[in-house]
Amino acid sequence: MSRHPEVKWAQRVDKVFITVLLPDAKDAKVKLEPDGVFSFSASAGAENHHYELKLDLFDKVNVEESKINVGVRSIFCILEKAEKVWWKKLLRGDGKTPHYVKVDWDKWVDEDEDTGSGPSDLDLGGMDFSKFGGMGGDDAMGDFDDSDEDLELPKPGEHEAEEIGDDPSEEKKEEKKEAAGST
Repeated sequence: MSRHPEVKWAQRVDKVFITVLLPDAKDAKVKLEPDGVFSFSASAGAENHHYELKLDLFDKVNVEESKINVGVRSIFCILEKAEKVWWKKLLRGDGKTPHYVKVDWDKWVDEDEDTGSGPSDLDLGGMDFSKFGGMGGDDAMGDFDDSDEDLELPKPGEHEAEEIGDDPSEEKKEEKKEAAGST
């Protein structure tokens, strides 16, 4: 018997954000169809439980422009809407939303507050996104390898001057050289 992973979602006028929360997912497969069917399957946990999910989205999506990032803790998808309109809800039909589908309040923006500025107003943490496009068929995203390591970020204070755009003075450069030479 398969289980359902927790799913969080948010939207903008032109896209839908879907995050599948499944730490250490193995053999993750994601399939997106133009008519708005989003499918996911993977194994996870010490006992390799099988997780499956099929969502009939409220409207059609542009598969070619949609993107995905498979991380260590979650699978994050940016689905481009076929029409740039606000959806009343994530799923089509009149039924109740499944208990494992929740609003992602960290990414949510109200319709009247949406500036249409795109992903620049959303901190994506330097994620490398692959395109869904050209990945049709039953094995939509293929097998994912385990090389999706998180980025190593500099420690606070490191490279601070370069990030701000200021060049360190010659004196500071000399201090760094001396400190490096003494270790």
